[in-house]
Order: sequence, then C-alpha cells, then structure tokens
Amino acid sequence: MTDLAKVAIITGAGSGVGRAVALALLNEGYAVALAGRRTEALADTAAEAGAGSRVLAVPTDVREPASVQALFNATIERFGRLDLLFNNAGVGAPPVPLEELPFEAWQQVVDTNLTGIFLCTQEAFKIMKRQSPRGGRIINNGSISAHVPRPHSAPYTATKHAVTGLTRATSLDGRAFDIACGQIDIGNAESPMTARMTAGITQADGKVAVEPVMAAEHVARAVLYMASLPLDANVQFMTVMATKMPYIGRG
Repeated sequence: MTDLAKVAIITGAGSGVGRAVALALLNEGYAVALAGRRTEALADTAAEAGAGSRVLAVPTDVREPASVQALFNATIERFGRLDLLFNNAGVGAPPVPLEELPFEAWQQVVDTNLTGIFLCTQEAFKIMKRQSPRGGRIINNGSISAHVPRPHSAPYTATKHAVTGLTRATSLDGRAFDIACGQIDIGNAESPMTARMTAGITQADGKVAVEPVMAAEHVARAVLYMASLPLDANVQFMTVMATKMPYIGRG
C-alpha cells in the first residue's frame, strides 16, 4: 500500500490520548497502525475510525523487543513505509509512599514508559534511515511530570524526566538522517489515567482537590500540528494542559 501520503504508528492507541490522536490522523488521510496490549480496545478504535484499509490493529507489548519488532514489521508489510511514530503508551504506579512501592511496580513503569519508547524508537530509526524518501518524525508523549512531580509519583516522574533526555538524544542522533523528534507534555487530558482527578487527587500540601481536565481531542490537534511540519522544521517541546489545573504555582 505505497500510494498513501503518510503512515503512522501510535502506541497506547486503545483509549484516551492515543485513540484521539489515531482518529485525528486517520481523518487527515494517514494510514495508521494501532498498537496496544488490549485487543478489544484496539478493535474499538479501529471501528470508530471506520477507515477500512488505512487502519491496522496490532496487539503489542512495548516492554518486549520481539513484540515491538513484530509491530513495525507488520506496519511495513501493510503500508510500505513509516512517516510518524507517536510514542504514547504509558502507565503509572500506585500512589503510595516511595519506601513502600514494590519493586515490581517500579519496574513495570520503567519498562513501559521508558524502555518501551526506546525500543520503538530503535525500530523507527532502522526504517526511517533506509526508506525512500528518507527520514520521518517521532513524537514522544511526555507529561507535566517531566517538569514537576506529584506526591507519591517517583516512578512516573522519573520516567517522564528520562523521556525528555531521550527526546533530546533522539533529535541529535536523527539529525543527519532527516529524523525529527519532538515531545508533547500533557496536563490532565481526559483519559482512564486521569479519571481519579475528577474525584479528587492529593496535592503537594497534602490536601485532596478536584482538578480540571480537558478533552483529549485538544491534544490530538496539537499532535496534528507537530506532525504537519516539513522535516526541516520541528516543535522540540510543547506543553498542552487544562488551563486551570494546578501546574503553574504547583505546591
């Protein structure tokens, strides 16, 4: 399927921001490979898109190198190239005191939020370097937590800070090969991960407060803008957040 204008892979495409971005890209005429661990959720995204041959659902565990390789191989087999990778998959850990966090919970967050992005970026580089026309764009889902933490969020905060470093390194290493890399830092986009905020979430002073959220479609519009640029232009970092969330002045 080589006559398509652009091809994208989205991880964590079964819900929330991933689903919103997938639908927005498909609406713009992209062919999109949907990746995620939940087969039924991917099928729901594909069904909502109604894009026929332009959508491919690939159950994927980004923590596993073989699973990631299978995702990229399936995408190339179906669509012939890769123009955009949106590294969106992410998980959090239970909000417990740092010293009480089980090692397994720490490891799951690191493996998903950081190692998963690394593995997907590796595979994207292999394709983008050799394809013709050469190059492509990688957008990493950072977070407000790439700047400041919430209470009891050491694993998530640590990985999101690390994603910022990986974004910068990817930008540098991709420069000679027409591979652009940017990061979108998102604050309180409505998704399963932010559902607890509408019921109240612990603040830096120990109080529990309800936090405003915004529609995930606003993030999708921002990603569309980043993706629309020619490869000689790049949004290195962008923050999109619910206007009244307690970020500016947090704590």
